[in-house]
Amino acid sequence: MKQLILALFVGLELSYYLLIIQTGLTEYFHSDVMRIAPLALGGVLGSILISSLKTQTKNAISLILLLQLLISYFYPNLSAVLLFLLGLTAGAIAPFMISLLKRASLVGLGASLGLSYTLGTALFTSDVSERGALALILSALVLLASRFLPKEEKENSYKGEHSLVVMSLWIFLDSALFETLSRDSLIPIWRLGMNTEIILFHLLGIVLALTLKTSQKNREMITFALFALSYFLYFTKEPLLLAAIYPIVISYYNVLILQTLRQKEFKTISISMIFIAWIASGAGLFVALQNATFIMPIFIIFMLARYIYTTHIKDYQCLNYLS
Repeated sequence: MKQLILALFVGLELSYYLLIIQTGLTEYFHSDVMRIAPLALGGVLGSILISSLKTQTKNAISLILLLQLLISYFYPNLSAVLLFLLGLTAGAIAPFMISLLKRASLVGLGASLGLSYTLGTALFTSDVSERGALALILSALVLLASRFLPKEEKENSYKGEHSLVVMSLWIFLDSALFETLSRDSLIPIWRLGMNTEIILFHLLGIVLALTLKTSQKNREMITFALFALSYFLYFTKEPLLLAAIYPIVISYYNVLILQTLRQKEFKTISISMIFIAWIASGAGLFVALQNATFIMPIFIIFMLARYIYTTHIKDYQCLNYLS
C-alpha cells in the first residue's frame, strides 16, 4: 500500500508539472519568455533554498504542496508574483520527489512515470485555459498522498552513474523537440488520434529501461541513437513513426535520470535539478522559439561519435599497442 501511495504521489505531481506548468502556462502565455521568466527564476531559487534543509519531513513537503494548491486556484491567469511562487514550489518539491524514490522499488518507479505519461498524453490536447479544476484536483491528491508516504528505504538495484552533462543534454534535446512539435501544425503527433498507441510506447520505453541489462555507456549510446532517429523522423516528416519512437526515448532516458539521481544526497539532487529541470529545458525552449531545431543533430552526432571512439576505436588502438 505504501508503494502505491508513493507511486501516486510522484506520478500525480509529475502530471501537474507536465500539464499545468510545462504545457499549460507556457502555452497560455504564448511562450513569451519575459512573461514566464518569473516561473523559471522561482524554480531555480526553490531548488537552491531547499538544498539547505537538513531534514526531509512530511510537514515541509505538505507546506510546499499547500502553497501549490492555493496558487492553482488562480490558474491560468497568474501574475508575475504568483508565477514566481509557483516556480518556487516546483523547484522545491522536485528534489523531495526524487529523494523519495529511494524508497521505491523499480516497479514503483516505473509505475510513477507510467501514470504521469498516461495522464499527460490523455489530457495533452485539452484546452490549457480550462485546466484550473485539474490543477486543483492534482494538487489536492498529491497533498493528501504526502501525509501517508513510506518511511523505510529500499536498496537501489541500479548502480549506473550518468554525468550531469549527459543528463542535461538529454533534457535539452527533448525540450527542443517537444516544444518544436507542440508548435508544428504539420506534424502534431499528439493530435493524430493515437493517444492509446503513444501511451503504450511510453510504457514500452519504461519497461526497456528497467529490464535491459547493459553497461552505462551502452545505455547512453542507445539514448542518443533514439534521439537521432526521433529527429530524423521529424525532419523527414514521418509522424506515425515519430509517434512510436519519440515516446520510447522520453520514457527510456527519464528512467535513467531518476535511477541516477535517486542515489545522490539531497543537496546534490537539488543542485542537479537547477541544470536539468530549468537551465537545460529553458535552453531547449529557446531553440524551439528561434526555429533553430536544425542545429540539434550537431549535438547528437558529436555524442555518438564520442561514444563510438571511446568504446571501439580507442579500445582497438590500445589492443594494437599492447600487441
